[in-house]
Amino acid sequence: MNQICVTCGLPKELCVCETIAKESQKVEISIEKKKFGKKYTVITGVDSKEIDMKDLLRKLKAKFACGGTIKDNVIELQGDHKIKVRETLEGLGFPPETIVIKA
Repeated sequence: MNQICVTCGLPKELCVCETIAKESQKVEISIEKKKFGKKYTVITGVDSKEIDMKDLLRKLKAKFACGGTIKDNVIELQGDHKIKVRETLEGLGFPPETIVIKA
């Protein structure tokens, strides 16, 4: 039985809600130093109501072979991956003009 998207009313296979939501996001990527000088790549600005953050985290962790977590709608990846994260997010459908890398 096909599942229907509650937002757009289309079958889940044809649903475009997440694609449209990706265009309205303002994603910021930064590096944060934590305990013992370890670096973490921090991704903010992704709306958890419109984007499946668990799926996004799973894809990023698999791509970079690192650990990561979601805390308070912020994705944290172990290591310095800011340039690669930008390229990967663009490949996943996020427009390049909505992705900002903080120094």
